[in-house]
Amino acid sequence: MRIEDVETLIVEIPFDDGGKGEGITPTTWNSLEILLVRLTDEAGNVGWGEGFGYFTADATKALVDRLIAPVLLGATVTDVAAWNLATQRRLHLFGRYGVTLFALSAVDMALWDLAAKRAGLPLHRLVAPTAAARRVPFYASLVRYADADLVARTATAALAAGFTGLKLHEVTLPEIEAARAAVGEGVPIAVDVNCNWSAAHAAEVTPRLVELGVSWLEEPVFPPEAYGTLRALRGNGLKIAAGENWCTAEQFRAALAAGAVDYAQPSVTKVGGVTEFLAVAEAARAVGTPLEPHCPYFGPGFFASLQLAAALPDVRELEYHFVTPAAWLAHPGSPGADGAFAVPEAPGLGFEPDPAVLARYARAPR
Repeated sequence: MRIEDVETLIVEIPFDDGGKGEGITPTTWNSLEILLVRLTDEAGNVGWGEGFGYFTADATKALVDRLIAPVLLGATVTDVAAWNLATQRRLHLFGRYGVTLFALSAVDMALWDLAAKRAGLPLHRLVAPTAAARRVPFYASLVRYADADLVARTATAALAAGFTGLKLHEVTLPEIEAARAAVGEGVPIAVDVNCNWSAAHAAEVTPRLVELGVSWLEEPVFPPEAYGTLRALRGNGLKIAAGENWCTAEQFRAALAAGAVDYAQPSVTKVGGVTEFLAVAEAARAVGTPLEPHCPYFGPGFFASLQLAAALPDVRELEYHFVTPAAWLAHPGSPGADGAFAVPEAPGLGFEPDPAVLARYARAPR
């Protein structure tokens, strides 16, 4: 496929999470910043991609515009994975992780969307032609509230919305205990503390988390690539998960070799796109480690994650960012009675933005 046009744009959509929007990020978080890449091929097909954008959308956009688009425009891409590797080599001077890989993720995703559309197949059929059709389970991922009553109310609301499992981002026990008391013993609850604990504190509270029936503990310590520390926390009755902040399959291979996690968590808008996500899945499969992907998106990243989950039996479930946007760029649907989402069968990712929403919430570069 010959790439005739490369366009980047940022869409920023406010959301309501029922709280103050404080706690997880350095400043108040109350909008979805979606960095979109739109590629057009010589036949007029359009491919959409998303690079991780929350608070970094402008930087990610700049990387695409200045370092990737000039080389991609007019180029013929016959093998997306080979293009990805060649582009990583071109970009390595600018860092192997962070916004450089976020930018690569967006373009790689758009190329896979194009490739699937050209083949007339949904992405999951292009990746795994013999994959059995399935609905993909999701859990509701709550923001950090730091308020036990609010956690309890929101956890209950997530179940009422159709989700059958939860993930909290609370960092102290009273809020976690409140969620468990609110939803009862049978509901899976994971806890992600975003690297806020020391190893000693994580070990100290593990027995209580086990008593509370916590499904897994995510990113317990800083830095997120402290593989040896993560390994030391395993085997104490509580599953350990990490990986949303690891980029490329190289970091995952190192983590898996160190025995760092029970669940690996690649993020398709961060790890290097669909290509690197598939490489991570292969590495994890080789050592028998399931995937619990990071997926708090409502753009092409959501649909790419859904397609990959349909293609890969290693994916246990996906993450749904439990907030209410002011508008939907492309509505992902709602969970059924089983807490699962249907996988789009249209060619490509299944993502088509609402033109009116795109126009209303498009943001000029800062």
